[in-house]
Amino acid sequence: MPAIRRHWSTADVRALIDESRPWPRYELIDGELLVTPSPGNEHQIAVSAILVLLYTYLEREQVGVAITSPADLELRPGTITQPDAFVVPVGGASSADGAWGWSDIHSLLLAVEVISPSSIRTDRITKREYYLDVGVPDYFIVDVQARIVERWSPDRETPLVLRDQLVWQPVSAIHPLVVSLPEMFDDIAAKWRSIGGRAR
Repeated sequence: MPAIRRHWSTADVRALIDESRPWPRYELIDGELLVTPSPGNEHQIAVSAILVLLYTYLEREQVGVAITSPADLELRPGTITQPDAFVVPVGGASSADGAWGWSDIHSLLLAVEVISPSSIRTDRITKREYYLDVGVPDYFIVDVQARIVERWSPDRETPLVLRDQLVWQPVSAIHPLVVSLPEMFDDIAAKWRSIGGRAR
């Protein structure tokens, strides 16, 4: 007897979400429920480092706001996603009374995923296709182990695989964000080791 694949709805997924607990992370793309366990400590150190870089840059440029998940974004009706880090453009949340929620955000300047062993296929295929399809201009996949960033954009069939430098300049920004990737990955590794991680 063939397996029956359930088609999930946003209502189904919202019923699973316990707002007092950020994990597991529930996401919904094309009716498929994606469940992610809590990430490892090195993953979270990397997300924090990326958030600091984006936050500092956007304080100067003021074209958007950098945020991390948990955040139940509905960039397309019938979907829920939670990128590790993302940038919402200024004016990117719309609500009638000004008290916006996650479902009021319909566009991003950037989505970032730091891959974990449990999320490689989802981040590199399912989420990549989704974010590019809904018009996110830049999608970064950060691989801490390989010390690379894959930069995907809707106008490219393949990613730019960056090892030395990342340059990101969103629409309407005057100056780009320039990141030395060796320095960023060295900093992540140093912070991880400082709280007990073993050198590789």
